[in-house]
Amino acid sequence: MRFSLHAVLFSSFAAAAQCSFQQQCSKLASKLKVDNATVWFAEYVAAGTTLSFPDTDASCGQAPVAVGVDFCRVALHVATSDRSGISMEAWLPRNWTGRFLSTGNGGLNGCLSYDDMAYTVELGFSTVGANNGHNGTAGTPFLNNADIVEDFAWRSVHTNVVVGKQISAAFYHKNHTKSYYLGCSTGGRQGFKSAQSFPEDFDGIVAGAPAVDFNNLNSWSGHFYSLTGPVGSPTYLTPDQWNAVHADIMAQCDGLDGHMDGILEDPTLCQYRPEALICPPGTPAGTSTCITGTQAGTVRGVFSDLYGENGTLVYPRMQPGSELLGTPYIYYAGQPFQFAADWFQYVVYNNPDWDPTTLGPADYAYSDALNPSDIRSWSGDLGAAQARGAKILHYHGQQDQIITSSNSPRYYNHVAQTMNLPSSALDDFYRFFRISGMGHCTGGPGATFIGQGRGASASLDPDQNVLTAVVRWVEEGKAPDSILGTAFVDGAAAGGQVAFQRRHCKYPLRNTYTGKGDPNDADSWECVV
Repeated sequence: MRFSLHAVLFSSFAAAAQCSFQQQCSKLASKLKVDNATVWFAEYVAAGTTLSFPDTDASCGQAPVAVGVDFCRVALHVATSDRSGISMEAWLPRNWTGRFLSTGNGGLNGCLSYDDMAYTVELGFSTVGANNGHNGTAGTPFLNNADIVEDFAWRSVHTNVVVGKQISAAFYHKNHTKSYYLGCSTGGRQGFKSAQSFPEDFDGIVAGAPAVDFNNLNSWSGHFYSLTGPVGSPTYLTPDQWNAVHADIMAQCDGLDGHMDGILEDPTLCQYRPEALICPPGTPAGTSTCITGTQAGTVRGVFSDLYGENGTLVYPRMQPGSELLGTPYIYYAGQPFQFAADWFQYVVYNNPDWDPTTLGPADYAYSDALNPSDIRSWSGDLGAAQARGAKILHYHGQQDQIITSSNSPRYYNHVAQTMNLPSSALDDFYRFFRISGMGHCTGGPGATFIGQGRGASASLDPDQNVLTAVVRWVEEGKAPDSILGTAFVDGAAAGGQVAFQRRHCKYPLRNTYTGKGDPNDADSWECVV
């Protein structure tokens, strides 16, 4: 039997590298010197391992995660005050590209985004995530503890980044080359808060469906109960009636983009008139395909901007088209929205007995004036991020059932006005993309696979992937003009058949069918003013 000396040497070097990586990982816990930190463990994770997270709060609903690369997993606690701190992890891949990335959070939650960590560590980022200063999805930890609220507002992400970069440098014996951020919803707000207040943290930011103007978002989220009332009240619509509303919206507005496909490319063009659904006289009670005049008023309220004291805008309207994604478990269920109730009970009023059914204009004004730890995240001055060459890729699903897509162009325009810059100048560092047919961060009937997460990636091509697009923008200077989204027949990318693709336009352009060619072909659409 003959042996290849080259193969033997390669095998020996590979074994030594494997051993070295594992040994370096196992020794990291004892070598790390991080202020105010307790390192719980550093452990080697082999490619193909399925991780479970038994210590994660059950409300996070965290499923096991399979990871396809070797990495070193580090877990620690970092005190942020004498009564607060963050739990965080750093995942350090063997196939490190030199890039660093922080993940974000969602809702009010204190749940590490393990799926996003797996997605990005597999792409060679040294990746960090944190619990936002508390565990679980409820607001109860905020009660009478402004330090935990401050962690939630900004300090968890910033601390996570500062400490994570130290860990990455200690492990690889050199600093990262570029730093990135990936987050949606609360995570999108965290991305913009970082750009506003800590512009040195990231070279590139992907911020989806950002929960900016956070205090007013909670007021808006909580006000839907005042429109619908409880189940069975004259103002309440059943799920079947919301189905009828959705079908009527599509009948009135779907053709505005030139193609009837159940997707509104630009919901801002849809000025829906629910009165067309009012039941004719003599219609039997309980008919599910029409509504009363009172219920039509409810629908108009849902699709109208919310104003508060002295006629001030609180938050823009829910965009038409998201009704089926939002029924019946979010805003139209005939009960107060728990997210908003928790915020007012445990932060705004520090009173668990405060009644969310009483929410009104005085509460809106008080909450926004309070603005704990500047959680509003509404600064329109991104000049410091611009000056250091950072790039921001902002996207928002146009069927978002939780954070209205109407708020994202409002923020974009706020930045333009604050910085006195036209879109052509903003394009240098900040671009916003409207993703038609996408629900909250993911899902929906549109071409919603744009690389925003591990289960929502059709390709790593920067033309089709928001994360790799921002990397290319930062490192090669090639900015995205559109994002090619994909829809799959079975709703899943893995082994799925492509149903159609669509290029999502850079705001303020909107997508329109040319009337020529296959509407399932992205080339049959164009971005127009």
